[in-house]
Amino acid sequence: MTGVPGAGKTLAGLNLANSWHNSDETDHAVFLSGNGPLVDVLREALARNEVSTSKTKGEKIKKTAILSKTKAFIQNIHHFRDDAIESTNPPIEKIVVFDEAQRAWTLEQTSKFMKTKKGKAHFNQSEPEFLIGVMNRHKGWAVIICLIGGGQEINTGEAGIQEWLRAISKSYSNWDVYVSNKLTDSEYTQGNDILCNITSNKLYINNDLHLSVSIRSFRSEKVAAFVKSMLDNDYAMSQKHYETISKTYPFVMSRNINAAKRWIKKQARGTERYGIVASSGAVRLKPIGYNVRASINPVYWFLNPKDDVRSSFYLEDVATEFDVQGLELDWVCLIWDADLRYMAGDWELKHFKGSSWQEVNSTEARQYLKNAYRVLLTRARQGIIIVIPEGDDEDYTRLSSFYDGTYEYFKKIGIQEIT
Repeated sequence: MTGVPGAGKTLAGLNLANSWHNSDETDHAVFLSGNGPLVDVLREALARNEVSTSKTKGEKIKKTAILSKTKAFIQNIHHFRDDAIESTNPPIEKIVVFDEAQRAWTLEQTSKFMKTKKGKAHFNQSEPEFLIGVMNRHKGWAVIICLIGGGQEINTGEAGIQEWLRAISKSYSNWDVYVSNKLTDSEYTQGNDILCNITSNKLYINNDLHLSVSIRSFRSEKVAAFVKSMLDNDYAMSQKHYETISKTYPFVMSRNINAAKRWIKKQARGTERYGIVASSGAVRLKPIGYNVRASINPVYWFLNPKDDVRSSFYLEDVATEFDVQGLELDWVCLIWDADLRYMAGDWELKHFKGSSWQEVNSTEARQYLKNAYRVLLTRARQGIIIVIPEGDDEDYTRLSSFYDGTYEYFKKIGIQEIT
């Protein structure tokens, strides 16, 4: 299943896993994700909600008991994998929902992990190939549902959806494959013909397997399209999309972090949640008070109330793409650093090594960096403000020229400035 950011892929997967997770039945489903923060936040949110509901009804229930229940049908994909390694029996679940399936590990990443962390020197399968093999142990039938976010691979060793299809064609050609009609789009294929090796009588294309409307950005379904055109350096299309979304979805910018914090607090109503995010490569935000290398607890950041200093509401702790992928806020403040800068008519991609910025040359690494900003730019349900620092010409790692080009590009598109 494919879908634009915020279309509800995770929600659909959770609903399915929950509806099939019944201890009295023989056919079980499980929701799997390699995204640790997402798993932790989902489990905790469901547990807190059930405790609150029970309290309202006058019933007493321990959160630990609820967490035990949620852990049964929301699992970390790596734990599921490790359990399957220790046994050759089929898992209890006949239906598995793999969230963010594009982030499953390559052969190289999986083999390296198995050798160094698990002592299995001869492990020679990618994560998708191994997991399909686990479900292939079932007699009769089994279903694997891959939820796929286009252009959202953000870390080294993430295989993309093509690895799932390669594993099918290589080792499990007897499986029927149902795919979305959008799976051949560039954000999923990276220019490769990923369906060419699937046997034609086993391949079924279904338009209903693509979720095209964002329910996250309910004020405007065009936010994902705008972000894509902006990152693709398509000025004309960016301007066109911005004219559309800006009527209902505040997408603004500022060069002052304090002005941005005032703006975001003013926008939020009642319990609407807001917070500050930045790229994991945005390491030169320290001078304005934000250290992306200082880890946060995503459960506290996403779920705790306004009076908790660990919550996103305090606007003190910054979350990166690794903390927020698959999750969302009502209002987002994104601080833009010099790792992705617009200069001389195009994007320049940098990583900070030692004490200086260096060019990102690897095609894969360049895609990860753009995808990180794609994830961050599509986390807000109701609106976003981007902070582009002024820079400091006395600091060669934060020269104003590193930021001014991005500011001018956004200004040319028409993005409103908050002062």
